[in-house]
Amino acid sequence: MENLALIDSFSEFKDDKLIDRVTLMAILEDVFRSALKRKFGDDDNFDIIINPDKGDLEIWRNRVVVADGEVEEPNQEISLSEARKIEPDFEVGEDVSEEVKLIDLGRRAILALRQNLISKIHEHDNTNIYKQFKDLVGEIYTAEVHHIRHRAVILLDDEGNEIILPKEKQIPSDFFRKGDNVRGVIESVELKGNKPAIIMSRTTPVFLEKLFEQEIPEVFDGLITIKKVVRIPGEKAKVAVDSYDDRIDPVGACVGMKGSRIHGIVRELGNENIDVINYTNNLQLYITRALSPARVTSIKIDEETKRAEVILKPEEVSKAIGRGGHNIRLAGQMTGYEIDVFREGAEEDVELSEFSDEIEGWIIEEFSKAGLDTAKSILEQDVDDLVKRTDLEEETINDVIRILKEEFEE
Repeated sequence: MENLALIDSFSEFKDDKLIDRVTLMAILEDVFRSALKRKFGDDDNFDIIINPDKGDLEIWRNRVVVADGEVEEPNQEISLSEARKIEPDFEVGEDVSEEVKLIDLGRRAILALRQNLISKIHEHDNTNIYKQFKDLVGEIYTAEVHHIRHRAVILLDDEGNEIILPKEKQIPSDFFRKGDNVRGVIESVELKGNKPAIIMSRTTPVFLEKLFEQEIPEVFDGLITIKKVVRIPGEKAKVAVDSYDDRIDPVGACVGMKGSRIHGIVRELGNENIDVINYTNNLQLYITRALSPARVTSIKIDEETKRAEVILKPEEVSKAIGRGGHNIRLAGQMTGYEIDVFREGAEEDVELSEFSDEIEGWIIEEFSKAGLDTAKSILEQDVDDLVKRTDLEEETINDVIRILKEEFEE
């Protein structure tokens, strides 16, 4: 194979992979030096001259002339008679530079050269991709659905980079088809072997925070600061915001007129319910706001145990707990306090568990999930409301109400 043809074939990679000239030359020299080392045992005395743009390649081996019969290192030394075949006037002790043709390396070595080059260029590409996406960790990224697996969706960006969106990083209501554009944040980048594994997430609180930055100009400009984001993906989220400019209402600016600003974010997150609250250093007020939409009557805080006892009117308890306990769980995550909810006049109430002899355990548990764990909390509700808030049938609920009335109201 001629030098020109070999270099031309190498130059294909330069065009395909958009490798700069200096990098390609460095990779080529490294590949050739590896081949020379395998052939001659050492490459220190070789000069490699490469011009990949023109397809020029020259390899020169430098050796010292020694007297005939005294050659000890054939790669470093050349006998006088051999040197004079190159130039008739060489003398012992002089340096000889002799061009090495690629054909001298052998066809198998040339094929190995090409394979080595491909490997080096892929390694270079993968390193660049790793660095590129490492800088994008925590940032929103958009890519197209390429194919859908059981446990992950594989995305491709405009440059053909593969991004993985695992099932557990998807919002439960997410449904994708091939060709859909998907937004998420780059959560992590790892080198597995030599190939970077780029993981996207739509469930991390960072995604919601970045959506606020993208959709709300005051957040992007730094006029409004996001202090804390907690979420149960696809269900509910709470965002604490603050502003150092008293003229700006941070909650109003984030929500917008009739929810116009936050609507796009809610839609992106599969109709996730988002509560935006004003951040404050006043812990009692912060816990009160975190429990919205419930209205708190009073709070007792134990800073040592990080617990807060919250007293509410009976009709506010279910709001504080929320569907499936989501509201109180997120309020606890937001404030860093374990929140215990108590009803006003609870001393006159009876825990539902007291009726375990007459009411089956799974029914009590179903009421508890809806934040209804005392007799009064159930008796104060309409049957229709209880049907909506639980997975219980109307007949079962009526039976429970009858038992509670018989026992509790005697």
